[in-house]
Amino acid sequence: MTEASSTVAFSHFGFFVKDLEKMRAFYTRVLGFVETDRGVARGRPIVFLSRDPKEHHQIVLVEGRSGSLDERVINQISLRVGSLAELKQRWALVKREAEVSDINPTDHGTAWSLYFRDPEGNRIELFVDSPWYVEQPRVDPLDLEASDKDIMA
Repeated sequence: MTEASSTVAFSHFGFFVKDLEKMRAFYTRVLGFVETDRGVARGRPIVFLSRDPKEHHQIVLVEGRSGSLDERVINQISLRVGSLAELKQRWALVKREAEVSDINPTDHGTAWSLYFRDPEGNRIELFVDSPWYVEQPRVDPLDLEASDKDIMA
């Protein structure tokens, strides 16, 4: 690792949205983020969200997304959860959300993932690491109603 790269660490991401309040409500209700601040930046309403009390913001939502929702530049927003049990709890919550689409539990071998689209069509991945290395890519269906033992098998 070079000296220059040793100080670079991921901090947060921001993206433009069409409906700021709908997206703020979704990220707080479904993913447990907390609104830490809001205001106007460069003439656009902005909301800061975090799940970590040491981080002022991990997500920044900025009103003003232009173009159709089919014009996506984000492939996915990936968020690690603490356990397989939590992934199952989030899956139960996501299934109840009317504005969520394309729910796709996936077994990658190295991780168990839950993919879905937020109210504006951005793909979210919630995942928990498995204890194994598995050659990638691996994209197998995952039954989150199965027991932990069956999933581990």
